[in-house]
Amino acid sequence: MNKLKQRWGISSNWQILIIFIVFGLTGSSSLFVAKPVLEFIGLTRTSFSSDIWGGVSYHALRLLMVFPVYQVLLVGYGWVFGQFRFFWQFEKNMLSRLGFAKILK
Repeated sequence: MNKLKQRWGISSNWQILIIFIVFGLTGSSSLFVAKPVLEFIGLTRTSFSSDIWGGVSYHALRLLMVFPVYQVLLVGYGWVFGQFRFFWQFEKNMLSRLGFAKILK
């Protein structure tokens, strides 16, 4: 536990608990929210063909939608739980590793 606290730069076990709760809520919520977001932009399962490739296409698009929803929810939940600074730094590190470093500057 101490290695994790040292790596993340946090001081208490309560912060670790809050961070784990935020990660759990964010993962569950992003999967839950992705479907209505796709429906809002007009992409439902019936918009794709009924064969196997239509299903694969829809679910691939839904998984791609999870990524930006997850990013927004992670920072939002972090703010609600009082850990905005940690999650904003986590977000910047993750996005820079994915090649979005120029956007963050």
